[in-house]
Amino acid sequence: MDLSIVVPLFNEEESLPELCAWIDRVCTEHQFSYEVILVDDGSTDDSWEVVTRLRANDDRIKGIRFQRNYGKSAALNEGFKAASGDVVITMDADLQDSPDEIPGLRHMILVEGFDLVSGWKKKRYDNKLTKNLPSKLFNAATRKVSSIHLHDFNCGLKAYRRKVVKSIEVYGEMHRYIPVLAKWAGFRRIGEKVVEHRARKYGVTKFGWERFVNGFLDLMSITFVGKFSKRPMHFFGLWGSLFFLVGFILTLFLLISKIADPEAHPLTNRPAFYLALTSLVIGMQLFLAGFVSELVARNAPGRNSYLIEEKSGL
Repeated sequence: MDLSIVVPLFNEEESLPELCAWIDRVCTEHQFSYEVILVDDGSTDDSWEVVTRLRANDDRIKGIRFQRNYGKSAALNEGFKAASGDVVITMDADLQDSPDEIPGLRHMILVEGFDLVSGWKKKRYDNKLTKNLPSKLFNAATRKVSSIHLHDFNCGLKAYRRKVVKSIEVYGEMHRYIPVLAKWAGFRRIGEKVVEHRARKYGVTKFGWERFVNGFLDLMSITFVGKFSKRPMHFFGLWGSLFFLVGFILTLFLLISKIADPEAHPLTNRPAFYLALTSLVIGMQLFLAGFVSELVARNAPGRNSYLIEEKSGL
């Protein structure tokens, strides 16, 4: 199968028929074999009834329905599990992503050799104050931390080689960082394509300001997990050593100064005493956190699970 098109949705009953008809028109015109996987993230409207009706008329449309709302990351993760196409394309269900971009995205994966292509909505129709400005700050921070030079990490319109989506796990709210997850998994051919951003035709946006706060917290989490999940002591041990060293030096300084001047103020009356004590305690706590994390990592089911590109003679 050429394409698997994964569409997470939440309360999008009005847009689904138009979206599926548009996808069919584009794929038929280019003679692509395809499937559309609609993942209903606990909608409270008639979205699932629409999915069921669309499925009855076209067996290329498949549906997954969550019992409650779990979030976009969970919907994408289940869609990735079900996908069987050589190229997997994700898009939002609100018609702000154009299916006309499908051929270009597919070409960049299969012909140009990218592992992942992320859309860049260069011209947007969102509110500039509440969405555009925070989005630019978010993308700048992610570029700096991840060293992946994309303009729009959070664009829902993306294309993947099938191996990519089968090698990563999207959880929490990590859908914003799928390019980062892919990079940590070893897929470094990550490209970008300018795509059309359409004004919302039906319904209202499902995202608010809190997604940017959560986004930066998730960025910190994914950076730590990507670098130190199999060697947590390298992180906690480094910072534990630094704090303990500072505390030890301050303690040594206090003892020497006390010996040199026995008539000086008591050690407990000096700010340096509390700085030394705090540094020693923090250092020991970080060491203990590192030891506990190492025990957890060494007993984790995936402690020796690695993604292998290929083997020869085995």
